[in-house]
Amino acid sequence: MRVDGRSFSRLTEERFAKPFDERFHGYMVETARALQQELQGIYAYTESDEISVLLPREFDLFDRELEKLVSVSAGIASATFTAAAGFPAHFDSRVWLGAADDLVRAYFHWRQDDAARSALNSRCYWTLRNAGMSVRQATRALERKGVAYKNELLFSHSINFNDLPAWQRRGVGLYWEVCEKEGFNPKTGQTVVAQRRRIAVKDPLPMKDEYGAFFRTLLAGQV
Repeated sequence: MRVDGRSFSRLTEERFAKPFDERFHGYMVETARALQQELQGIYAYTESDEISVLLPREFDLFDRELEKLVSVSAGIASATFTAAAGFPAHFDSRVWLGAADDLVRAYFHWRQDDAARSALNSRCYWTLRNAGMSVRQATRALERKGVAYKNELLFSHSINFNDLPAWQRRGVGLYWEVCEKEGFNPKTGQTVVAQRRRIAVKDPLPMKDEYGAFFRTLLAGQV
């Protein structure tokens, strides 16, 4: 499942710092957590205003009815973000089918690559805007410019793109982990240790081959 914020460009420009805002990021992580919890997803990934949730092969909620899954996932995301932020926000949703592990890994590599590309473009655009350029001037200044040029542009404004927080450049992942929790058994008077599952946030996320290795262990049920 992938959900995207609807008309979030206008919403974020009016209410949040640009190009990145930690409050907004926190709301998106909370929304991703709710989707993963409610849909019992294996993994969730969020960057910018989008969230992807990987569902298990045996997933049978709502008998896998497409329209129901799309509407419910959009509803969960919209309600969670709205409750966290305190103002109305809406998401749309879609389903992507990955029939093999390699396709699943490729999908999440693609989304992480998109996060890096979007982060570089946004940082350059808002650097120029904050330097006094208009929307049109900043847009035209970046047209057909490559990665090297954009990194040099940021460097000329004392910004090293690689030093920015990893969540801005790579997004973050959420996965299930098993933890131990101590409790007290009133019948025996002894302390007992129980295992619980909880959703953990992986930040910073690995990249490239390391990200692929993480997914191999994830899909094998070893994470």
